[in-house]
This record gives sequence, structure tokens and C-alpha cells, in this order.
Amino acid sequence: MQLYDKDLLSVQEVRDLVEKAKLAQEELSQLSQEGVDRIVKSIADAGIRNARRLAELANKETGFGIVEDKIVKNVFASKGVYEHIKDMKTIGEVDKDEEKKIRSIAVPVGVIAGIVPSTNPTSTVLYKAEIAIKAGNAIIFSPHPSALKCILETVKVIRQAIAEVGGNENLVGCITIPTMQATDNLMKHPDISLILATGGSAMVRAAYSSGTPAIGVGPGNGPSYIEKTADLKLAVKRIMDSKTFDNGTICASEQSVVCDNAMAEEVQKEMERQGAYFLSPEEKIQLGRFILRANGTMNPVIVGKSVQTIAELSGLSIPKDRKVIVAKEDGIGMGHPYSNEKLAPILAFYTEDNYEKVCELVQKILHYEGAGHTFSMHTQDESIVEYFAKRIPASRILINTPSALGGIGGSTGLMPSLTLGCGAIGGSATSENVGPMHLLNLKYVAYGLREMEQIRGDVPVKTECTSGIIDLKDIPVDEIVKKIIERLQSA
Repeated sequence: MQLYDKDLLSVQEVRDLVEKAKLAQEELSQLSQEGVDRIVKSIADAGIRNARRLAELANKETGFGIVEDKIVKNVFASKGVYEHIKDMKTIGEVDKDEEKKIRSIAVPVGVIAGIVPSTNPTSTVLYKAEIAIKAGNAIIFSPHPSALKCILETVKVIRQAIAEVGGNENLVGCITIPTMQATDNLMKHPDISLILATGGSAMVRAAYSSGTPAIGVGPGNGPSYIEKTADLKLAVKRIMDSKTFDNGTICASEQSVVCDNAMAEEVQKEMERQGAYFLSPEEKIQLGRFILRANGTMNPVIVGKSVQTIAELSGLSIPKDRKVIVAKEDGIGMGHPYSNEKLAPILAFYTEDNYEKVCELVQKILHYEGAGHTFSMHTQDESIVEYFAKRIPASRILINTPSALGGIGGSTGLMPSLTLGCGAIGGSATSENVGPMHLLNLKYVAYGLREMEQIRGDVPVKTECTSGIIDLKDIPVDEIVKKIIERLQSA
């Protein structure tokens, strides 16, 4: 009976939150671009001020990641996102084409439902609040239960920042009684205009099947190719930097390393020199049984954990100075646990005869898991970049950069984002890093350029075929088509 009461309370809370958010969004819709930007800047400043405190709360509550890296993510989600979006036109007229006589007017979608994962809880809330309000919307968060306290505290920081500059704090709300019923009701509420879903595959599927327009992202499982022209030492450093950042909790981080057979020994030695631990065949089997559950999904206890913690949990003995665990893998799919996404400092290691074979392998990995997400490579050969870019089923092809930071726009020029679209191939509504422009509609005001007589005048009255010039007005439509086909076939 107590559980039933909790469900009822959570559903009623959703209704109250949506009602308040709708009124707050209507107020926001009356503000100028400057007024909206003032609120967004206040949120960014508050995120920076509270970056350490929120990082510590997230680490303590979830047990995931590294505090210092979570601070970086909070600053990135606050300042990094703000600096990228601050000059965007998102309110009122955002573009005008004088030649075509078309005006583009931004229209907020309204109230957004934001799904928040436990891996990046505080940074995701900061980022989604900024881009939602920048686009003129309100947002209500559905928190992951295991990160409830740190998410609620982040929302409190944001609401205070909004109030400090005269905004309505109900622009940002959060479910305090997280239940499946609450999330389901939030996503299906008639006054929710869009779902911004970041989380597990099941949650993303639920968002897309809710009947409400949604932007969701699938899992990452990005391979990283070290090509023969790469600066090997620097390439390995970038991979190690990326995979150890916050203990691998960013979905764009490398999940496997691939190189040519001729380089395998050299690559392994360099990885070991920089802190990698290559498992023996027996250790590979032992850890493999632990990192995946019986149903083939990732064991959540490894997420965001250090090498030493993973070793203790799985019964392995790994030297204390090792930063990343590496398993030599020879297959993809069921029975090959290292070919899956691993949100922890664990990498698969593959080798192939040449770059063509590597490209085929990478395609197979991504089609198994992570289609449309991210692929990274280290090379100085632009022709190799071109070859892979045309063939790899990934929305982000990252060159000579740590994949985790490159994918989210930290070390590249991509939109700073913690929601990375996977495109149609990955079941996502967009292939881009999600930003404010994905959270608004554009209304087009188009002025007339031609009258009916001019349009009629554009219709050809004569055509040329093998038998000479034909007057089209004297021939039935089916005959015209026949004559045109004859012309094409004789060309």
C-alpha cells in the first residue's frame, strides 16, 4: 500500500510541476533575447561557483568517477556550453534572406522533459537547463534514483540563479519522488512538448514510444584506430587521458583500440609504458564473466570504478600503478564481452592486417553496438581520414584527439554537449551534438516573388527529340512523356 501511495504522490507531483513550468515558460516567452541570455548567464555562473561542491555530491552519492574530473565536467557544462551558445539568436527573428525574401522566426517548443542519467548527473542538468532556457523553454527533470540528491541540489542551484536575475524559478523543476509512473506520466503529459532523453537504451526507447516528440541518444561503443602514420606516443597518451577521464563514464570514450598487425607489439609496449595492464588469457575470461550480466548487458557495479576497485570486485590482482585494463579480443557480439560498451577504464584490443580490414572490423563493432555514435582515429594521412569518414557508421569521426572530450566538444569545435545524437542509423532524431537550436521550431515568413503568369511562363512549350523540335501543347501528356523518354534514351 505504501508503494501505491508513493506512485500516486509522484504522479500528482508531475502534474503540479508541469502546470508551474507552463506558466513560467509563458512568462519567458515575453522576454527579449537579452532577457533570456541574462538568465542563461546566471545559471552558467552558478554552475561554475558550485562546480566542486556538486561534483563531490555526485561522486559520494553514485560512487562513480573522479571528483576532479566531475568538476571539469560541471565547468564544461556551465561555462563551456555558455560560451558556445551565448551569441546564438534564439528569440524572435533569427535570420532574414533579403534575396529570397524569407524571414526565420524562432518559436520555443514549450515545456521539455529532461531525463538525467546517473553517470553525469550534475553536469547533464546544468547543460540541459542552459540550452532549454536559451531556446525559450522550461524544463522538468526526471532524475535517476541513484543520483537523486545531487540532481536535486543542482536544480536548487539553478532555480536560485534564475531568481537572482528576476526570472521565474519554475522554469526548471525536478521530480522529487522518482518512480517509473512519474517518468511515464511526465513523458506522456499533454503539456510536455519534447523529451530530451539521456540514459540507458530502455529509457530512450520509452521516450520515443511515448507519443511525445523526443530527442534520444543510443549507447556509445567507439573504437579508436591507431594508424601507422600516427605519433604513437601521443596517440596512446590521448587514449589513456580519455579512457581514464572520470573513470570512463562519458559515452564517447574509447571502448576498443585497433591497430595493424605489424604495429601490435609496439602499440602494446607503449600502452603498457603509459599505464595499461594487458590481461592474460585466464584473467580475460575471469573479468569477462564479471563485466557482463547473463542477459548480455553491462554489469552496473563496474561503471565509473577505478582499475583497483574493478580488480577487487572481480578477484583479480593488478598492480596499483595501472590506469586501464586491456583485453585482447578476437570477436564481436555474444561471447565477446569486451566488444560491448564499458563505462569504465576497460578497453578491448583488436588487430587486423591493414586499414581496409580495420575499417571492416570497426563497422562490425559499431553495427553490433554504438551505431551512429562515435569513432576516433590517430593518423597523419588525410587520405586515410577520407577513406574511413566515407565508410564508418558514426556521427562523430574524431581525428587526433581524446575521444571522450572530442565527442562532447571539449577538445574539438563541435557543439559542447552531453547529449550526442546518433542519427537514423542509431535510432536517434538527430546526428548532431544537441544544442538550443534543436529545442525550438522555426516559423518561416515568405514573401511572394512570382505571379501565376510567370510560373506558367516557366513551363516549356517545346522540346527537342530524335525527330526534331516538338510543340508540346499539341501533344497529349502521355505522348509528351514518351517523347522525353525517347530523348533521354538516345542521349
